[in-house]
Amino acid sequence: MVTADDSLLAELLPLAAAADVAPTVARDPLTALRSWNRAPVVLVGADLADEMLRHAPEPRPRCLVVSAVHAPDELFRTTLRLGAEQVVELPISAGWLVEQLADLTERQPGRARVIGVIGGSGGAGATTFACALGQWAARSGPAVVIDCDPQGPGLDRMLGVERRDGFRWDALCQTTGRLSARALREALPRSGSLGVLSWYVDGRVQSLQAFAAREALSAARRGHAVVVVDLPRSPDPLVDEIAARCDLLLVMTVASVVGVAGAARMRARFAEHADAAVVLRGEAFTPEEVRRAVGLPVVVQMRDQRGLSEAVDLGLGPLRTMRGPLARAAARILGDVVVPHGDEQAAA
Repeated sequence: MVTADDSLLAELLPLAAAADVAPTVARDPLTALRSWNRAPVVLVGADLADEMLRHAPEPRPRCLVVSAVHAPDELFRTTLRLGAEQVVELPISAGWLVEQLADLTERQPGRARVIGVIGGSGGAGATTFACALGQWAARSGPAVVIDCDPQGPGLDRMLGVERRDGFRWDALCQTTGRLSARALREALPRSGSLGVLSWYVDGRVQSLQAFAAREALSAARRGHAVVVVDLPRSPDPLVDEIAARCDLLLVMTVASVVGVAGAARMRARFAEHADAAVVLRGEAFTPEEVRRAVGLPVVVQMRDQRGLSEAVDLGLGPLRTMRGPLARAAARILGDVVVPHGDEQAAA
């Protein structure tokens, strides 16, 4: 915070506290220059904006000019010359600034990877594989799995967190406004570094709301390193939109005539998706045969994992251990070191 205006500082400090941020305050430009490039966010008070400009600091991202009164036109010109992103007027934009501080100071390095998983046919194991991807990703950083199928088994049950407190879609679909990354991350039921956004099981007919899905996916991307989305097979424009927002779309299929035929139909549905691939379960067909039939590359082929149902029933999730066919497949998708072969007995 670069300001010598005590009244402005009195407005900014409570906002920083609300965002759980401990700011460094510089009351003159020379002091500000010492932290100018290291701070995740810089707030330049309107009182020192012109003086800061005279010291010609290096342009940097996430720099905002803050005013406690209606900003005059000259302040906008100074903001542009300073290379700041915009002018923030208080108190009208106080809530927005709190969300920005919370998000920008905790944003994961780089852009979170969003992976969608959809079954090419019923029983392909898409939900299981989505959970396995989330569990593997959470080994190295914050990850979240998002359940977009209200009629599915529930990802929280698959991962053993159904009894843990936290928000589900039912609550998020009743909220409005922008959802911050921190708010989502802290509200979800978690297993270690893995957050789960699923549904309450109460017998009600439930549906996904477009505004809630967009906000949740945006907040999840900002607050996690990997986001895995479990998509239903039912045709729905909102599901198609969510799939389009994924960096990688995986079509899960069984190596059978019916499974491959279903995957080919699913490929036709998402023909415009540039980054789609098949995850093949079973060895009845070769990856090349499936590629020719479906029109998508087979990114990984795996055998069935022994002890899978028992692991899920015990609340351990699909990856009871970090070994076995599921672990190897998840590691390959996420670009990690592949678990060595010869571990089937350990996974049983």
